[in-house]
Amino acid sequence: MPDIQTPYRAMLRIRCFEETVLNEFSRGRFYGTTHTYLGQEAHAVGVLSHLGPDDIVVSNHRCHGHFLAYGGDMRSLFAELMGRATGVCGGRGGSQHLHWRNFYSNGILGGTIPLAAGMALAEKFKRSEVITIAFLGDGTLGEGVVYETLNMTSLWSAPIMFVVENNRLAQSTPINRHLAGTIAARFSAFGIPATELDTSDVMAISESASLIIDRVKSYHSPQALILNTFRLGPHSKGDDPRPTNEIELLRQQFDPIAIHAQRLEVNFRSQIQAEVEAEVNQAFLTALADPYPIPSNKADPGPIIAA
Repeated sequence: MPDIQTPYRAMLRIRCFEETVLNEFSRGRFYGTTHTYLGQEAHAVGVLSHLGPDDIVVSNHRCHGHFLAYGGDMRSLFAELMGRATGVCGGRGGSQHLHWRNFYSNGILGGTIPLAAGMALAEKFKRSEVITIAFLGDGTLGEGVVYETLNMTSLWSAPIMFVVENNRLAQSTPINRHLAGTIAARFSAFGIPATELDTSDVMAISESASLIIDRVKSYHSPQALILNTFRLGPHSKGDDPRPTNEIELLRQQFDPIAIHAQRLEVNFRSQIQAEVEAEVNQAFLTALADPYPIPSNKADPGPIIAA
């Protein structure tokens, strides 16, 4: 019988973290900007639950969910958004620019894809069994460097898995206004097999992701997973042109947490909810009390504090 408790808790941790970020941004608790993962939690949890200990994850501007599903520390992520010394990158990277173990994120649209390909090729040249998973959104498919990278990864058989999170909005532009043709055809044009799912069910995503990761490792060549979904939050902190009733309808039909919650008993769901809310609140309050970095004239800024 498959484990249904772990993915529920993992998705709920991401949801509660992101809701806290949105709620506290208006109070001046965080710096810079942020792009939450609301509605897409099943992607990170379903895909990254199959990672090997040394596998590489390359994320984008919407990276909090990926980081937490990868195993990153919640308090350190809160602290990073607050610019505190205990942050993932010592408070220097902010919301979009994280590095911890083999996790990397960057806010430059499309710029992460060639970086991911380079990492995958490096592991191939080392003859390791490590693979790279690169997340990208539908808006990224408007960047030419993505297609240069697809060509090279296919030609050189890079062990990489591309995960396209198609939330149908490039910031605020609907997909029918910014993308011609189909997403799958863009991969097949370069000889990269692509699996496409129209679901927010974490179990279905997990099953497909497991098979695709096994193929990348077996064939040492690129594969793609296209996840058609709906974003339930704004692009950034509050820039969502969609009517409120439209978002509510999407939430009722496609919320991955609500879909998976039906598999658990009500009392058990309530217990997990209470535990996760307590964990998130404690992580937030701890980060809020953490110190800011001390400015230094030294060339070496010293060690970065991370859990």
